[in-house]
Amino acid sequence: MKRRESTKDFLFALPALLLLAIFTYYPLVNSVFISFTDWNLIRPIKKFIGLTNYQNLLVDPEFYHVLKVTFLYTIIEVSLELLLGLGLAVLFNVTARSFGVMRSILFMPHYISMVVVSMVFVWIYNTDYGILNTVLKLFGASPVSWLNDPSTALWAVIIVAVWKGVGFTSLIFISGLRGIPIEYYEAASIDGAGKWKQFLKITLPLLSPTTLFLVITSFISSMQVFQSVNIMTNGGPLKATKVMVYWIYDLTFVQFKAGKGSALVIIFFFIIVLLTAIQFAISKKKVHYEG
Repeated sequence: MKRRESTKDFLFALPALLLLAIFTYYPLVNSVFISFTDWNLIRPIKKFIGLTNYQNLLVDPEFYHVLKVTFLYTIIEVSLELLLGLGLAVLFNVTARSFGVMRSILFMPHYISMVVVSMVFVWIYNTDYGILNTVLKLFGASPVSWLNDPSTALWAVIIVAVWKGVGFTSLIFISGLRGIPIEYYEAASIDGAGKWKQFLKITLPLLSPTTLFLVITSFISSMQVFQSVNIMTNGGPLKATKVMVYWIYDLTFVQFKAGKGSALVIIFFFIIVLLTAIQFAISKKKVHYEG
């Protein structure tokens, strides 16, 4: 009976496993092979060149610039999303019907395609007739070239990601807040602890599993940012928004250097795995599980 149940469970999981193998594992293994070749996506012959692509990338200054931009984008975007999400979760963690409507409105941007969001924000950021500069002009400020200035372009892209993702983050935090027993707060109130002390000593520690989940998922997602950069800035101006996935796309499908692009994929994959492992290692001392 156990063997029959195991076989049945495996057969149910088989379609998902096949899709995973075809669309995830096979491309990854194939990328490893291509990374050792000189191939331009057009000719059928893939010339084997060993570790040359990896060596060229690791001595290329552009690799470290793109890595720096990617890390900067990720750190700022994840930090803002978590802080704003937590603040909104505390604010909207109320059972009133009006607050339920507000939570729904807050979550709506999560369902909108990043392509659509990026195109809307390209109009909002437009130097000549964008709504943002129109508002600035009303207050007597000079218009800002949001997407064409290296000092503002990365921030402009970050704001788009935060606007789209903060609703999801806040709802996950709200679910974490609902899981904290109210008895803890009642006991703290009897002991004379104020709201701020309760937040620091009860809410934050018991939200740490939720926070860890959001940090890991947001970190991985942010490191792979592509659509907003591709639509809004094309990696510019002056490479100020040239992130890793955009560079992979540029190398592979624009410059037709598939071997070098695949090598970059493998390096980037191991960077994400390593950083995720470090986050899990750090979390062992920082995450508190109830009971």
